[in-house]
Amino acid sequence: MLHLLFDNRPWFRAKSHGYGTGLPIAWQGWALMALHVTLITGVIMLFRDRPVMLTIVAVLAALAPMPIYRAKTKSGWRWR
Repeated sequence: MLHLLFDNRPWFRAKSHGYGTGLPIAWQGWALMALHVTLITGVIMLFRDRPVMLTIVAVLAALAPMPIYRAKTKSGWRWR
């Protein structure tokens, strides 16, 4: 099972316009996106009474998986 996470196949399609990652093309990409949304939702629920801390932690949670998105995007990130 662990070998499925470490294969060299891309998990995301490259965006056709702009810079960044497009939609997932593998189940691993969909799983990562679901975990990412769950992480941000959990942070919002946990820190909803502390807006400054919420902002800081939500930005960090949003940026944390970006290296994975970039590494697993077909043809990498570049301006299109």
